[in-house]
Amino acid sequence: MHIGLTGGIGTGKSTVAARLAALGAAVVDADAIARALTATGGAAIGPLREAFGPQAIDAQGALDRAHMRTLAFADPAVRQRLEALLHPLIGAECERQAATAGARPVVFDVPLLAESRHWRARVQRVLVVDCDEATQVERVMRRSGWDADAVRRVIAQQAPRARRRAVADAVIHNVDLTLEALHAEVDALWAHWRRQRL
Repeated sequence: MHIGLTGGIGTGKSTVAARLAALGAAVVDADAIARALTATGGAAIGPLREAFGPQAIDAQGALDRAHMRTLAFADPAVRQRLEALLHPLIGAECERQAATAGARPVVFDVPLLAESRHWRARVQRVLVVDCDEATQVERVMRRSGWDADAVRRVIAQQAPRARRRAVADAVIHNVDLTLEALHAEVDALWAHWRRQRL
């Protein structure tokens, strides 16, 4: 069973992923893979330096995320070049990790799932974690210390909520849910999909 998990920033997707892991899923986290590839010594550092110059790499030898975020927000072509470089590397590592799952169901935690027909074609079910934009902004400000405008800029770069919901087989509306209530929704959906024996 291969499940795609997605949701915008601040929706609670990571909390849902953690619960699915606790229920026995092998979670393949595309964001974590991207961070590893762009960390000091990561496989993407050389190609990133070549594509965007030495200023794209920080003093520790990792991707300078703040610098690249500024460039990507200012110029969509930069974002496209960055994604064209990183996505094949991320995809290959996702495949490698999924292959180690054995008989366990695999959950691909992919923020950009709705933007990619490739991902929708390789999973049997898609779970979207959703909430209103005001909730997203409040959560990310509290968690990351960003200002509201910075959060809204990130949200604007992501797929619209309607687009994510359009590819979903199930949507969890994570607004005003306690952690226990959120877990209960995940547990019920997981049990339902397991019974279906995809």
